[in-house]
Amino acid sequence: MTTRANALAERLEQGARELATFARTLTDAEWRSRIPGDGRKIGVVVHHVAYMYPIEIQVAQTVAGGKPIAGLSWNDVHEINAKHAKENDGVTREEALDFLRRSSADAAAAIRALSDEQLDSAAPVSLNADAPLTCQFVLEDHAVRHSFHHLAKIKSAVETRRRSAA
Repeated sequence: MTTRANALAERLEQGARELATFARTLTDAEWRSRIPGDGRKIGVVVHHVAYMYPIEIQVAQTVAGGKPIAGLSWNDVHEINAKHAKENDGVTREEALDFLRRSSADAAAAIRALSDEQLDSAAPVSLNADAPLTCQFVLEDHAVRHSFHHLAKIKSAVETRRRSAA
């Protein structure tokens, strides 16, 4: 395990912990409420983060191997997200948080297994206009950032809801 890989893994774990910690504070009504502009329920989004970790790690590992990510579009990502939301609409807090714990641990272990050479490997990524991106950038822009991104949206939605209820 390299220092860089460990630091990336720790940031992913931190984000997952922060998301889980906040999710535990939600009321049942908040858990089931929808995020404005997104439309998905908060609980579904927490589960979504866990669901996407293996996919995001696989993309990063492909780049780590020097292979391009070809043919994957944002429309594909939106379809994956919509299908996931439909199939997991009633996810419980316990299910989502357990899945987040397991999936983030697996993702962190996969990141820790990467060498500095793999982190520095670059290949074209179709999600980013075929720009040659490093594995480290792909990790930071997707798996590592993911929980922080959704946590910010969830917090904003909950704070707005709480203010309007007061």
